[in-house]
Parts: sequence; structure tokens; C-alpha cells
Amino acid sequence: MSEGALPPSMPRLPRFGTFSVVAFDPDRQEWGVAVHSKFISVGAVVPWAQANVGAVATQALANLRYGPEGLALLAKGVGASEVVEKLTSSDPKREHRQLGVVDRHGSAAAFTGKECMNFAGHRVGQGFAVQGNILLAEAVVEAMARAFETTPGDLPERLLATLAAGQREGGDRRGMQSAAMLIVKEKGGYDEGSDRWVDIRVDDHPSPIEELKRIFKLYDLTLLTREDPSTLVPITPDVARSVQQQLQVIGFYSGRFTSEWDAPTRAAFEKFLGESNFEGKARDDGRMWPSVLEHLSERSQAESRRRTTTQPVLTGALTKGPGAAPAGEEPSAKKKQDHPPHG
Repeated sequence: MSEGALPPSMPRLPRFGTFSVVAFDPDRQEWGVAVHSKFISVGAVVPWAQANVGAVATQALANLRYGPEGLALLAKGVGASEVVEKLTSSDPKREHRQLGVVDRHGSAAAFTGKECMNFAGHRVGQGFAVQGNILLAEAVVEAMARAFETTPGDLPERLLATLAAGQREGGDRRGMQSAAMLIVKEKGGYDEGSDRWVDIRVDDHPSPIEELKRIFKLYDLTLLTREDPSTLVPITPDVARSVQQQLQVIGFYSGRFTSEWDAPTRAAFEKFLGESNFEGKARDDGRMWPSVLEHLSERSQAESRRRTTTQPVLTGALTKGPGAAPAGEEPSAKKKQDHPPHG
């Protein structure tokens, strides 16, 4: 019988290959989960987190009750190891489950049932746990643990690096499909209206981790304030002229390139920020965030490429457009080619 096969008399249990990380940042008081799977919309199943409480990842033959019940136990002050024990000990299908938990203090624990499909396993370290099943090899979870421990930066950077490290070692041996990242901290959500500081998902994509990185870059620019103020760029004449040129390319500025940060330029730039949902990046101190400058440059370059590479999609467009001749006559473009002007 092949690996993972069940006798004809036994129902096949739905499960999916997944690798994930649960983690805590004590300096910033953030708890998070990042996950990838060869399964549609993994973000709807695996990640659970609550500010000042902890985080849970439930996977393999995922028991969704592990999420809310685990957070409820963590909220009562139960430690990560005891939460894992309480959740799995009363579950008759525990040997098909996989679970990772980190508590409010950063203690972590994990569980891999004996019936999880190979390779399945986990690693637990200071402030984190990584776990995976139906993986190409044990090296996947080893690389994930190493990446989390050695990657500098804040929790989003470390979680994304951990997923990428797992995928570089082969990841889910069946392929790639979806990914998600959930990070919570007190009043971290939009306008401090919730604790969901980062909440992004890729439900179906051929390269979900790379797509998750792309989405996070835009999410970060739009909603977060993670940049170091020491990196702010002074608006020098060269910067002002560059911004004027780029804003003109994408249709926000129609004035002269004066190299001055004058009222028309400021108005065009503010309109660009507003229409891009970047109001949180607006400043009035003569400096700009480098991420905004980078995004503006990328947009203007993309528009320039679009203009220079766009080709007519209609064969014989010049015989059908505004320059076309009435029936029975040659089009104006052809006349110019066949009958050059005298002189």
C-alpha cells in the first residue's frame, strides 16, 4: 500500500500539506502566524492570534476548534505547553493533527500527530515554533527555524523570511497554492480600531509566498508606520525635479520642471498620496519617506514602459481610424507614403 493510502473500507480524511510559524516579538509586543500550503485559502483555516494573549496554528487534518479554544486558554494564563496538551489529549483524531502555539510570554510548544503524512515534524525555539507536514524533507522545518533565529528586523520580516526559507528547501512536496500572515498587537489595526496589525492572504497563486511579499510591501506602505525616521529624504531641488517629472508621467502634474517644492508641486503630490491611499505618509516638514519615493518611481517607470511597448491590437488600424479615407479612396497615411510631397 502506498504512503498515505487507506484501506477501501476506511473513509479518506481530508488533509493538506502545510508549513507555518507562530512567533512573539517581546520588544514590540507582537504575536503572529505565517503559513503556506498546497491548499486553497490556507489563511481561512490555520492562523489564529490575539493581542496580549498569543498565537495558534492548527493544520494537517486541521481542527478549527483549536484556534478559538486555544486562545481562550491562553487568555486565562495557561502556558503554551499546557494548551497543546489540553487541546490534543481530548481529541480522538489527535494523531492526524498538527499544532503550534506561542503564549503571551513567548513560550512556545508544538505537536505533530503520528498519523500526519511524511515528512511531518516541528521545531521549537525561543519565542517561536515552526511545523509542517507533507513536506519534501526534514530540512524544511530545520531551515525555517534557522531563518527565524537569524533574520534581523521586526516580526513581519522574520515571518516572511521563515516561509521563504522553508520553500527554498522544497516546502510542501505537492507544490504551492496559498499563503497568509496574521500579526496582532494592541490597537495595531486601522485607525487603532482593532488589534489586527497585519492581516494579508494569498488564496490561490502559483508563487504565493512571493505574492504575499508583494502584497505586504503595498500594505506596509499604505497602512503601517514601520520606517525608521532617520531614513527620511530631504526635498532638495534634485528630489523636487524628479518628483515633478514622475508625477507628470503618471498624470498628476502638468506644470514646468522648476526644481522647486512650490504650491502646484505640493498639491500634485498630495493628490497622488490621497488617490493612492497613502495619507498616512504625508509630511509637512520638507522630507519624504523613501518608500513613497520608491513607489512613485516604480509607477512612473511602469507607465513609461507601457507607453513605449504598447502596440496596435487592430490589424490595419490606419485604414479604420480617424485618418481613414471615405469609401473608394486611399487612406491618408497610404497617400503620404505613395505620393510624397513635391519640393
